[in-house]
Amino acid sequence: MSGLNASLGYFLTAVIFAASVRYLLKKWPRFSFISEFASSFMLVACWLEVQTIVDVGEWAGGLGPDVTVTIRFVVLLTHGVICGDVSGNPTLAVQKFLQFESSTVPTLLAVAAQFVGAHLGLLATTYYWSLELTDMHMIKNLMARECSTSLLVPVLQGFFTEFACALILHLIHLILQRRSALIRTPLIAVLLTFLSHTARSYTSAYINPSLAYGLTFYCSGFTFAEYAVVYWLGSFTGMTLAVFLYTGHIPRIFAKNLLYFQKTRFRVPKTDRAEKKKM
Repeated sequence: MSGLNASLGYFLTAVIFAASVRYLLKKWPRFSFISEFASSFMLVACWLEVQTIVDVGEWAGGLGPDVTVTIRFVVLLTHGVICGDVSGNPTLAVQKFLQFESSTVPTLLAVAAQFVGAHLGLLATTYYWSLELTDMHMIKNLMARECSTSLLVPVLQGFFTEFACALILHLIHLILQRRSALIRTPLIAVLLTFLSHTARSYTSAYINPSLAYGLTFYCSGFTFAEYAVVYWLGSFTGMTLAVFLYTGHIPRIFAKNLLYFQKTRFRVPKTDRAEKKKM
């Protein structure tokens, strides 16, 4: 229980940091990319601690799978509530770019900020583990020297796993984007929790390139390029296909709708000749 109390304090610290940054930047929308940094920092820092509870708590702390899944859901739900549209996810930033909802420079700044936030989140969490505040963190600190990769399948299978999960997530996200946040945020959190739990024996379904970078790229077992193919190329390819399936085209690349034909909402006015014939 003391381990969970320490983890709760750590979660609250990360949440307060992200919420404070977002609140302070409301008056300066041009610096919104800094909010992406805070969002990514919070997500990576909290998810690493969730992984600690999963890896160590289940066998050393006597915590059941239901507890770890609940904690993951609460973290994702809290992140969605606190950060809102500031996702901390490069695929969502690029999705907005492809849909003409964001220009080139803000997109590049947002993606760069997300990766910087992920890296600093990893460094902050590693330092937190080194304090060894509980037995669970002492064990995790020893394990951190040789972390176990989240990619448990061959690269090609991992690519298709992330691709499929990204396709599902982004299609649902596009369908719900005009819904109220009270509906959208919990549903996305449930979906992410389900995909992560289902794919835990494959890739863990991060569906977030910066999150994957902070959680597993530094682990041995695969090269940086192989991780990039699975977690970056797989996620971006799935997102791109989701945009195409939802809209029938990719606005930033081509305007012609290849899947759906929009019927005109207005009737074409009849000509004078047609009116004379009726008379």
